[in-house]
Amino acid sequence: MPASNTYVLVHGAWHDGQAWDRVAALLTVQGHRVLAPSLTGHGDKAHLLGPEVGLVTHVNDVVGLILDLDLNDVVLVGHSYAGLVISGVANRIPDRVSHLVYVDAMVPTHGENAIDVMPLTQGMIDGAAADAQPWRIPPLPEFPAPLGLFGVTDPDDLVWLKAMLTDESVLCFQQPVEMDNPAQALIPRTHILCVGSQPTGVTRRPVPRTQPNGEPSRIHELQSGHDCMIIKPAELSELLLRTD
Repeated sequence: MPASNTYVLVHGAWHDGQAWDRVAALLTVQGHRVLAPSLTGHGDKAHLLGPEVGLVTHVNDVVGLILDLDLNDVVLVGHSYAGLVISGVANRIPDRVSHLVYVDAMVPTHGENAIDVMPLTQGMIDGAAADAQPWRIPPLPEFPAPLGLFGVTDPDDLVWLKAMLTDESVLCFQQPVEMDNPAQALIPRTHILCVGSQPTGVTRRPVPRTQPNGEPSRIHELQSGHDCMIIKPAELSELLLRTD
């Protein structure tokens, strides 16, 4: 890959683009171009949240950003739920993406949704069904240390994270991802797995031994809670710089 890369960092459910601030700063100082947009319904687009917002909306957000800025050779990084988003983006514009990085992320196959990849998601949907707005899925609760809130336990970080979190639309978890473009299967993939503090009942689908392009899977483990971009930004940035 060229000395200067273009990274598009996509946040997971409930978060916004600010979650990547620390990683973005570290990559930028190394001379790379970094974009970390907030998806529809989050951050500066929080007012757009509605029952019609879904996975397709978020795929469109990222595709639109890449096309509007005429970005090429993009290292496309997705955290958690955004594993679905970056998969859908790669299916739409595979010629613009040089590498896919799944950061403690959902890794789907064609036609799967978040519930397929992580069945406990259905429990969150069921829990919201009796609410006045059953399409709104609130963020996960904070747990006692060492689990914290998405793995975050530092008091100052918790204040920052809680101010960032907003509800997610149920359609984000229900819409299937399209991965039927043969060209997307050729894109190299890296998987970064957060290990050491996984909540009880949360199971991760094993990463296949072989990538869709036939190469051995690239897997790195990071000792961190789920929100590693907040907890271990330097270590995560170093792993992102190793994508080639």
